[in-house]
Amino acid sequence: MRFRIFALGCFVFIFHCIGAWAQVTAQDRVNVILIHVDDLGWTDLSSFGSDYFQTPHIDRLAAEGVKFTQSYAAAAICSPSRVALLTGQYPARTGITDWIRAKFQGGDLPADGSNPQGYDAHEGKPLKTPQNYLYMPLEEVTLAELLQESGYRTAHIGKWHLGPEGYFPENQGFDENYGGCDLGQPPSYFDPYLPPNEIKDYVIPNLPPRKEGEYLTDREGDEAVGFIQRNRDQPFFLHWAPYAVHTPIQAREELIQKYEEFEGTHHSNPIYAAMIEDLDNNVGKVLDILEQLNLRRNTLVIFTSDNGGFLGMGQHPHITSNQPLRSGKGYPYEGGIRVPTIMSWPGVIPQGETRDMPIITMDMMPTVLEYTGNSGKLPATVDGTSLVNILNDPGQKLERDLFWHFPHYRQDDVVPYSIIRSENHKLIYYHDGSQAELYHLSDDLKETHNLAFQNPEMVQRLQKRMENWLAEVNARLPQ
Repeated sequence: MRFRIFALGCFVFIFHCIGAWAQVTAQDRVNVILIHVDDLGWTDLSSFGSDYFQTPHIDRLAAEGVKFTQSYAAAAICSPSRVALLTGQYPARTGITDWIRAKFQGGDLPADGSNPQGYDAHEGKPLKTPQNYLYMPLEEVTLAELLQESGYRTAHIGKWHLGPEGYFPENQGFDENYGGCDLGQPPSYFDPYLPPNEIKDYVIPNLPPRKEGEYLTDREGDEAVGFIQRNRDQPFFLHWAPYAVHTPIQAREELIQKYEEFEGTHHSNPIYAAMIEDLDNNVGKVLDILEQLNLRRNTLVIFTSDNGGFLGMGQHPHITSNQPLRSGKGYPYEGGIRVPTIMSWPGVIPQGETRDMPIITMDMMPTVLEYTGNSGKLPATVDGTSLVNILNDPGQKLERDLFWHFPHYRQDDVVPYSIIRSENHKLIYYHDGSQAELYHLSDDLKETHNLAFQNPEMVQRLQKRMENWLAEVNARLPQ
C-alpha cells in the first residue's frame, strides 16, 4: 500500500513537472501578431458599436479575447503612435511628435544626415514650433529587435512611415519587409500602385506589382499568410500595419455597391465601409491560416489603431463619424485619440470579456515581452505598463496618469497642445495661451462641458503634473 501511495505521489509530481515544462515551453514559443490599422476610428467596428460596418472576423477576434473600451493611441496622428508602439516610449521622449514627411513631400535629410533640431516660424501665428524628426533613430530599441534577439523570425507588412531608406523596417529588427517605406499613404490601393500624375518618389519601392488591379489590403493579407506558413515551425513576430483605412478612400466596386443600399445611425460612407470589410476579410484570412496550422492557441493576436478616425476633408469629405466621441484624427479630443483595441490568445487570455480601464499604445511592448518570457529585456526608458495582470483579472487597476504632446499647428484650428488624463479628469493645455479645457470623461464623454472655469484648482494641479512630465521626458516645446 505504501509503495502504491509513493508511486502515485511520484506520478503526480512527474505529471505536474511535465505540465509546468509544457506550459513554459508554450510561453517561450508563443507567436505574436500585432495588427496596427491606420486611421480606424473607435466605433468603426460592429463589435465596437457600428450598425453599418460589417466586421465578422474582427468581431470573432473580440469574442475570442478581451476588448478595451478606453484604449488610447499615443498621438492623434500616425508617425508618433507608430514609434510609441515599437519602442514603448512616449512620442515626446523620442522627438517624433508629428507625422514624418516623405521624400516626395520635401522630407529630405540635412547634409549630415541628422534629424532637424530647429524651429519653424508660422506667418500669422504667435509660436515657433519644433521641427519634427524625419526618421526614427536607429539607436531606438524596437520590439522587433528584442524578439529577433530571442530567436523570433520577424516581418513587417504595410505602412511604416518612420523615415527614408536606411531607416526602413529591415534596419530596425525586421527580417522581412513588404511595403514598409517612408510613405504615409499608398499612391493607390490597386496594383500596380501608381501615383497620380507620376509624382516622383511617390511609390512603394518594396512591394513589386504582381497582378494588375489587385487590392492592396488583399496583397498584404497574402503576404501575412505566406510569412506564417513559412515560419510555422519557429516562433515568429508579425507586425502587420495595413495602409487601410487611410486615404485615398478607394475600394473594390462590388463591395461598394453592397453598402450603397443602406445607411447606419452614424456611418454612411459606402467606399470607406468597403475598405473596412476588405480589411476584415484579410484579418479572417490570417486567423484561418493559424487554425489550419494548429497555431491559433499558441499565438497572441493584438488588434489596434494608430489614431482616431479621420472625419474627412477636401477630396474625401464625410469619411466616418466617431460619435459619441468629439472630433477625430488630429484633434486633442477623444475622437482623435481613443481607438478600438483587442487582445486574444485562446487558453491564456479570457474570452469575450471587456476591460474599461485606460490603456495606451506604449503598453503593447511590455505586454508582448511578458507573454513571450522576455520581460528582462524591457528597456529602462519604456513608458508603458504590461497589461497581463489586467487581462487576467478585471479587478486590477492601473493607477497612473496618461499624457499627450503635440507642439505643432495643424490645419487652421489646432494649436500646439499637451494633455493629461488623470483618473476621469482630462486637461487640454494650449501653449499659445488659449483657454485650457477640463473635462470629466465618465460624466461627459462627448467633452461638451468645460469645467476649467469652475474648478481652477484642478486645472492648476493637473497642469503642474503635466509640466513635470514634459520636463521628465525632455519634451521639445514651442517658443
